[in-house]
Amino acid sequence: MSDSAVAFDEITRDDLDRADDQSYIDNYEKGLSEKLIRQISAEKNEPDWVLEIRLNAFAEFEKRSMPTWGPDLSKLDLSQIRFFATADGEKNQKSWEDVPDDIKRTFERLKIPEAERAVLAGVGAQYDSETVYHNLKDEWTDQGVIFEDFDYAIANHPELVKKYFTKCIPINDHKFAALHYAIFSGGTFLYVPKGVTITQPLQAYFRMNAKNGGQFEHTLIVVEEGSSVEYIEGCSAPKFGENSLHAGGVEVFVADGARARYSSVENWSQDTYNLNTKRAIVKNDARMEWIGGNLGSGTTMLYPASVLAGDRARADHLGVAFANAGQNQDTGAKITIVGKDCRASVVSKSLSKGGGISTYRGLLDIKPTADRAMVAVECDALMLDDLGSVSDTIPNIVCENDSAQVNHEASAGKISDEVLLYFESRGIDEETAKGMIVNGFLDEIVKTLPLEYAGELNRLIELEMEGSVG
Repeated sequence: MSDSAVAFDEITRDDLDRADDQSYIDNYEKGLSEKLIRQISAEKNEPDWVLEIRLNAFAEFEKRSMPTWGPDLSKLDLSQIRFFATADGEKNQKSWEDVPDDIKRTFERLKIPEAERAVLAGVGAQYDSETVYHNLKDEWTDQGVIFEDFDYAIANHPELVKKYFTKCIPINDHKFAALHYAIFSGGTFLYVPKGVTITQPLQAYFRMNAKNGGQFEHTLIVVEEGSSVEYIEGCSAPKFGENSLHAGGVEVFVADGARARYSSVENWSQDTYNLNTKRAIVKNDARMEWIGGNLGSGTTMLYPASVLAGDRARADHLGVAFANAGQNQDTGAKITIVGKDCRASVVSKSLSKGGGISTYRGLLDIKPTADRAMVAVECDALMLDDLGSVSDTIPNIVCENDSAQVNHEASAGKISDEVLLYFESRGIDEETAKGMIVNGFLDEIVKTLPLEYAGELNRLIELEMEGSVG
């Protein structure tokens, strides 16, 4: 490991699952109500147009029923969720030294400052409902890049935010999108001006610490014509034995000839319902790349979406999901093609052990205008034991243009005794052999991440693999 590398291999399960002893401002009721929404908006000193979005979203949320497809959400009691939680003394800082010591120790344990020094152009850190740190290197600020806490952006770049906010994911998209817009707090606003290529990744890390907590950050990324950016998102939460909820929102706008890569390593605790919504609108000759690792959470419903609105637009979706005992990972991709000569690909890898459930759920919607569209979908599942794990593939393909070419492949398998015997004959024990096989299975996805974050994903998978023998 080089001097500048990040020591993600030192992260333990205790680092991720341990809650901090934290004093919270105790004037926010559990459950969601118009009173709470108005209280939060007033304390943030938001303009009227933001409060109007919140209230309209709340009305939409209340009239919609819970999803009846996918994982069972019947045990998610929203009346017990703490939708807004802020620690005493919490405040957005530009200097890491000014962050409160107890919160700072949490992010240091998770290697966030170390990563910023080593490989990042900028970093944001959110603790429960509020951003505690946000910073961007001067060389990018000087070129007009904006990388700020979303609340700050609403106050200081209102017209720019208003132009894009809710335009990619409408408030009536589904029940949990409406919930998100009603109670969103924190998140990131990233604006890359025309012709700017950011050569180092930007990262935001979201830590949920409050018992029965909810986190609803909003990420809004605008990449102007001919620009390029890579954004990385990480997240984690401790275990309490009681439900938590994450329902973030990500909107990405990729202008003509621009490129955006959005990578996320989501590692919420098994207490957490991860019901996230992510979508990008991709214009002429532009490219959107989604790279995702989903581990940890008890229930995940996450399907990053790309709308190829322009001609010759491209979207690439790469994802890995690990379903361990007591986990239901329902993940996939949604691709809508409107423009001509567009290209899209999906590579989905899933791992299951201990009776975990992993599902690829995908939507491919090729519109009548999408002449000569080409799409390839590949779904591979690997079972790591004989303990009743489940892997499903549920594709939905709607093609309204006869010139389109669509290829869908799916496979599922186990690590065979013959392969393990071969490793054993070479002096490699079973646990090490399984780790090597899994690394090879995931190589296509892991290698797309920057070296340090590939190390983080590999480490998290190692933690999930512990005890997989037998």
